[in-house]
Amino acid sequence: MRVEIWSEITCPWCGLGSHRLDRAVQRFEHGDQVEVVHRSFPLSDRYPVGSVISVREATLRNYGLAGARLEAATGRVEALAEQEGLSPYRVLENEVGNTRLAHEFLAHASAEGKNRLAWDTIFRAYFGQARPVFSLDELLDLADEIGLEREETRRVLTDGRLRQHLQNELEAGQQLGATGAPFTVVDGRYAVAGAQDSDTLLDILRQAWDDTHPTVVVAGDNAAVCGPDGCAVPVAAAAHL
Repeated sequence: MRVEIWSEITCPWCGLGSHRLDRAVQRFEHGDQVEVVHRSFPLSDRYPVGSVISVREATLRNYGLAGARLEAATGRVEALAEQEGLSPYRVLENEVGNTRLAHEFLAHASAEGKNRLAWDTIFRAYFGQARPVFSLDELLDLADEIGLEREETRRVLTDGRLRQHLQNELEAGQQLGATGAPFTVVDGRYAVAGAQDSDTLLDILRQAWDDTHPTVVVAGDNAAVCGPDGCAVPVAAAAHL
């Protein structure tokens, strides 16, 4: 069963939503048969390439949010993250910028078979360590950390070969109903908007599984069945032999 989650790197609910999905899969009875695939949903085009600003400045500029209201809003996410084992989880004391290049880096890592590792690493770097993940050099350092060839990664991120792939991934999410991030699709059947709690995600995983896997009713002693080793004789029939 495949679970796809569309995310923005600097979205605090996306980092938390990814963690909650991991917890749900770990608790799921068939978790070893679930493939989690991260997709890109860039939301940062309002920021110019090559510069960053503080989260405090960005929220004031974009939403008019500051002071106690800002502290309360970001503090809630940080507190929820801590309750669920993500600590530190730095939201307010961080920076934001254009993430397009970072998403191209993630697309390259995915093509190299490192989708989950790359997304986990970039979330951990950004929210766990408040590290910037916007420039080429910063992304090349991440490439080293996850075992990508540095110069090949440089070429990929310099020539822009993955820009159309990134746009296609964004549009695929929008066609499925995504208007923001995180956005999760379970087995191509259930779409979930927002960072739902792990209990809700676990229920959806179970429902999707049950929809495509018949429930096996355990037969009693009188059930006749043939298997690789031959055919069993029902107990009742054997009594008359």
